[in-house]
Amino acid sequence: MRKVYVLNGPNLGRLGTRQVDVYGATSYADLVALCERTGRDLGLEVTVRQTDAEHELIGWLHDAADEQAAVVLNPAAWSHYSYAVRDACAMLRGPLVEVHISNIHAREEFRQHSVVSAVATGVICGLGVDGYRLALHHVATLAAG
Repeated sequence: MRKVYVLNGPNLGRLGTRQVDVYGATSYADLVALCERTGRDLGLEVTVRQTDAEHELIGWLHDAADEQAAVVLNPAAWSHYSYAVRDACAMLRGPLVEVHISNIHAREEFRQHSVVSAVATGVICGLGVDGYRLALHHVATLAAG
């Protein structure tokens, strides 16, 4: 069974109440349930985590690198400026799918570039929380060979 970490950065724990016009009405608990259900259906061992502490996310990325696990990552605001998160992502030995709920390319100028994208296997943005489901399907396809 392929291990997959679904990691979420700052403010994503506020889904469902934070800027619903941008991020939708799905709660963080609903997102976790979606990822866990999708993972089970695909035969993946999914662990979902969220943090507002950059060092904690970096530690989880290091763990994923050591375990050669796949990662579905929504780095949130850290996408745009955290070279520390980007460097931790570059250490991953499994696939990395970067996910954004909103279309970052259609938002404020400072949000239109992600420093993480250059080291990601792929990027999904603008498809709401369904992007997580699609990312897990991609990881499962890669695991199937």
